[in-house]
Amino acid sequence: MALAKTRVLIVEDEQMLAEMYATKFSMEGYTAETANDGQAGLEAAKRATPDIILLDIIMPKLDGFSTLQQLKADPALKNVPVVLLTNLGQDDDIKKGKQLGADDYFVKANHSPQEVVEKVRTILKR
Repeated sequence: MALAKTRVLIVEDEQMLAEMYATKFSMEGYTAETANDGQAGLEAAKRATPDIILLDIIMPKLDGFSTLQQLKADPALKNVPVVLLTNLGQDDDIKKGKQLGADDYFVKANHSPQEVVEKVRTILKR
Protein backbone atom coordinates (compact mmCIF):
# COMPACT_ATOMS: atom_id res chain seq x y z
CA MET A 1 0.00 0.00 0.00
CA ALA A 2 1.32 3.43 -0.91
CA LEU A 3 1.54 6.20 1.61
CA ALA A 4 -1.31 8.70 1.29
CA LYS A 5 1.24 11.49 1.10
CA THR A 6 2.60 10.12 -2.18
CA ARG A 7 1.29 12.63 -4.72
CA VAL A 8 0.57 11.63 -8.31
CA LEU A 9 -0.16 14.38 -10.84
CA ILE A 10 -2.08 13.14 -13.88
CA VAL A 11 -1.91 15.54 -16.83
CA GLU A 12 -4.52 14.26 -19.28
CA ASP A 13 -6.99 16.19 -21.45
CA GLU A 14 -9.52 13.35 -21.71
CA GLN A 15 -11.61 13.85 -18.58
CA MET A 16 -12.84 10.25 -18.42
CA LEU A 17 -9.29 8.85 -18.58
CA ALA A 18 -7.97 11.39 -16.07
CA GLU A 19 -10.72 10.45 -13.60
CA MET A 20 -10.19 6.72 -14.20
CA TYR A 21 -6.47 6.97 -13.39
CA ALA A 22 -7.09 9.32 -10.44
CA THR A 23 -9.65 6.89 -9.01
CA LYS A 24 -7.30 3.94 -9.46
CA PHE A 25 -4.41 5.71 -7.75
CA SER A 26 -6.69 6.88 -4.91
CA MET A 27 -7.90 3.30 -4.41
CA GLU A 28 -4.26 2.24 -4.14
CA GLY A 29 -3.62 4.81 -1.40
CA TYR A 30 -2.05 7.64 -3.38
CA THR A 31 -3.09 11.28 -3.43
CA ALA A 32 -4.05 11.94 -7.05
CA GLU A 33 -4.52 15.31 -8.71
CA THR A 34 -5.47 15.91 -12.33
CA ALA A 35 -4.78 18.71 -14.79
CA ASN A 36 -6.47 18.88 -18.20
CA ASP A 37 -3.65 20.40 -20.26
CA GLY A 38 0.09 20.97 -20.13
CA GLN A 39 -0.16 24.54 -18.85
CA ALA A 40 -2.48 23.52 -16.00
CA GLY A 41 -0.14 20.60 -15.29
CA LEU A 42 2.87 22.90 -14.94
CA GLU A 43 0.92 25.22 -12.64
CA ALA A 44 -0.25 22.29 -10.50
CA ALA A 45 3.30 20.90 -10.26
CA LYS A 46 4.68 24.29 -9.20
CA ARG A 47 1.88 24.79 -6.66
CA ALA A 48 2.49 21.47 -4.89
CA THR A 49 5.42 19.37 -6.06
CA PRO A 50 4.16 15.88 -6.90
CA ASP A 51 6.17 12.71 -6.31
CA ILE A 52 5.56 11.59 -9.89
CA ILE A 53 3.81 12.96 -12.98
CA LEU A 54 1.84 11.00 -15.58
CA LEU A 55 1.86 13.11 -18.73
CA ASP A 56 -0.17 12.78 -21.91
CA ILE A 57 1.48 14.10 -25.09
CA ILE A 58 -1.34 15.33 -27.31
CA MET A 59 -3.11 18.08 -25.34
CA PRO A 60 -4.40 21.61 -25.85
CA LYS A 61 -2.43 24.74 -24.87
CA LEU A 62 0.87 22.97 -24.20
CA ASP A 63 1.66 19.48 -25.47
CA GLY A 64 3.36 16.83 -23.37
CA PHE A 65 6.80 17.22 -24.94
CA SER A 66 6.81 21.00 -24.27
CA THR A 67 5.47 20.42 -20.76
CA LEU A 68 8.21 17.85 -20.11
CA GLN A 69 10.90 20.29 -21.33
CA GLN A 70 9.61 22.99 -18.97
CA LEU A 71 9.40 20.57 -16.03
CA LYS A 72 12.99 19.42 -16.58
CA ALA A 73 14.18 23.04 -16.94
CA ASP A 74 12.67 24.01 -13.56
CA PRO A 75 15.21 23.46 -10.74
CA ALA A 76 12.39 22.69 -8.26
CA LEU A 77 10.78 20.09 -10.54
CA LYS A 78 13.61 18.62 -12.62
CA ASN A 79 14.02 15.58 -10.36
CA VAL A 80 10.33 14.64 -10.30
CA PRO A 81 9.93 11.41 -12.30
CA VAL A 82 7.74 11.79 -15.38
CA VAL A 83 5.99 8.94 -17.18
CA LEU A 84 4.59 9.74 -20.60
CA LEU A 85 1.17 8.12 -20.88
CA THR A 86 -0.07 8.47 -24.43
CA ASN A 87 -1.51 6.83 -27.50
CA LEU A 88 1.56 7.78 -29.55
CA GLY A 89 3.49 4.54 -29.82
CA GLN A 90 5.96 5.35 -32.60
CA ASP A 91 9.62 4.70 -31.86
CA ASP A 92 10.45 8.34 -32.70
CA ASP A 93 7.98 9.60 -30.09
CA ILE A 94 9.32 7.20 -27.45
CA LYS A 95 12.90 8.23 -28.26
CA LYS A 96 12.02 11.93 -28.12
CA GLY A 97 10.28 11.49 -24.76
CA LYS A 98 13.27 9.68 -23.27
CA GLN A 99 15.69 12.29 -24.68
CA LEU A 100 13.64 15.05 -23.04
CA GLY A 101 13.95 13.29 -19.69
CA ALA A 102 10.92 11.03 -19.33
CA ASP A 103 11.53 8.17 -16.91
CA ASP A 104 9.23 5.84 -18.81
CA TYR A 105 6.79 5.77 -21.71
CA PHE A 106 3.44 3.97 -21.72
CA VAL A 107 1.08 3.53 -24.62
CA LYS A 108 -2.36 3.75 -22.98
CA ALA A 109 -3.93 1.06 -25.15
CA ASN A 110 -1.26 -1.46 -24.11
CA HIS A 111 -1.51 -1.09 -20.32
CA SER A 112 -4.33 -1.40 -17.80
CA PRO A 113 -4.66 1.22 -15.05
CA GLN A 114 -3.42 -1.47 -12.62
CA GLU A 115 -0.25 -1.96 -14.67
CA VAL A 116 0.29 1.81 -14.69
CA VAL A 117 -0.04 1.92 -10.89
CA GLU A 118 2.43 -0.96 -10.53
CA LYS A 119 4.92 0.78 -12.83
CA VAL A 120 4.61 4.01 -10.86
CA ARG A 121 5.20 2.08 -7.64
CA THR A 122 8.39 0.58 -9.16
CA ILE A 123 9.67 3.99 -10.31
CA LEU A 124 9.02 5.55 -6.91
CA LYS A 125 11.07 2.82 -5.20
CA ARG A 126 14.20 3.69 -7.22
